[in-house]
Amino acid sequence: MNELHTGATAMLRDWRPATPEQDALRHSFLAFLSARPDACERACVPGHLTASTLLLDHSGEHMLLTLHRRIGRWVQLGGHCESGDGSLAGAALREAVEESGITDPVVDPTPVHLDVHPVTCSLGVPTRHFDVRFRAHARPGAEPATSDESLDLRWWPVREPPDGADDLTPLITAALR
Repeated sequence: MNELHTGATAMLRDWRPATPEQDALRHSFLAFLSARPDACERACVPGHLTASTLLLDHSGEHMLLTLHRRIGRWVQLGGHCESGDGSLAGAALREAVEESGITDPVVDPTPVHLDVHPVTCSLGVPTRHFDVRFRAHARPGAEPATSDESLDLRWWPVREPPDGADDLTPLITAALR
């Protein structure tokens, strides 16, 4: 995943977040990437970069969220980087397509938000996801299809997220800027 690591480092080095808090996180991500050549690999036990997408409908008024099978909450689409991913935006797009069944969303290659959260993922041990978050738009008439990773998929008004999804507020705010 050397190309992915190099690209992630360059993208985050050049990105200028809208808030001081996001800029501080950007510097933390860059330090992590500098310290860990395997930072984009799921096998990196201390933590690893992930990529996610807030998928908006063509009007930008609704967002597609997944009721994640394993964590049982409504979240944005996204997940782990894979060896074939050429960029974090590409990984986010691949995950959005896999999880939504929508084959042709248009992803903005510039991140909108960063987040670090503890998780026990497929490694089976506690770790952290250094999530780089993007915004994408579905084309008019796009119809989602639930994947094996989801209990449900649903379009939600961006100004009315589901109950219990308060942690999505910073991402939604950033994506709508």
